[in-house]
Amino acid sequence: MPANLPPQYFEAEKRFRTAKSAEDKVMALEEMLAIMPKHKGTDHLKAELRHRIAKLTQEAEKKSGAKRASMLIEKEGAAQVAVIGVPNAGKSQLVASITNASPQVAGYPFTTHAAIPGMMEFENIQIQLIDTPPFSEQPVEWWLRHLITRADALLLVIDLTSDPLTQMEKVTAQLEQMRIGIGNRKLGEGEDIILSYKKALIVGNKIDEENTGDGYLQLKKRYIRELPVTSISAKLGTSLEELRHEVYRMLDIIRVYTKAPGQKPELDTPIVLGKGSTLADAAESVHKDFRANLKYARIWGSGKHDGVMAKRNHILQDGDIIELHL
Repeated sequence: MPANLPPQYFEAEKRFRTAKSAEDKVMALEEMLAIMPKHKGTDHLKAELRHRIAKLTQEAEKKSGAKRASMLIEKEGAAQVAVIGVPNAGKSQLVASITNASPQVAGYPFTTHAAIPGMMEFENIQIQLIDTPPFSEQPVEWWLRHLITRADALLLVIDLTSDPLTQMEKVTAQLEQMRIGIGNRKLGEGEDIILSYKKALIVGNKIDEENTGDGYLQLKKRYIRELPVTSISAKLGTSLEELRHEVYRMLDIIRVYTKAPGQKPELDTPIVLGKGSTLADAAESVHKDFRANLKYARIWGSGKHDGVMAKRNHILQDGDIIELHL
């Protein structure tokens, strides 16, 4: 199958060939990936571009002497979420309070210099949060853009005690410099400088402090139509349980459980899929050959009746139990 690459792809490829720095080369490669049509004819090319990006990242690490953990953190759990914000917004306190990570927490800015992952539990799954260096007037580390692009979603931590609307403007402006947009828009909608759009959740922090209510209401009024907005106190642990649920909703994922004929379902080890996934998608996630070999399935949950036979294209819902027959 031909790749049918558009002219914009070859323009990005030209920028890649003329780029001098690893950052510019990676940016061009990621632009090529974003522009490339998604079909079987481009699978090999996509794999090749991803291999080039990984190789360039490794070479840059060796030259800079930076730790690999700061540049490329492998995804673990159901999803990977990058935690971003301006200095002293409380990113590290949040990650420390809600995960098993131990980032340095202090009452002064710029205490985070590397990317630090931690696992947040949500019911029977874990979601990976990554604390990142703060956005400031100084240029961000070149690898931070790559980390944010690879993440499934973003948490935008905003200090409610210090002009939250201006903070949001600074964060979104910094993301735009990285050619990253936020929200549910798709490529081609709006500015053509944006290479990828990320799901995002705005987290207003420090609600335990005085006079933060007005700032939170302003933040919610301005952005609620574009992004979900919630409030917490990372220091006191206020509303962290609600935050777990908000993160799960923001990710647009579902949990599906499998069972063998005559056996109880495996409720401790769900399959995590994107909303809108089908029975065939679930079968493939269990094993790559199961999609082709699936004869039929029985479903408990979103079927008209429990245990009813369902078609391959049946749309699954959160909490469904499936029994695959090959």
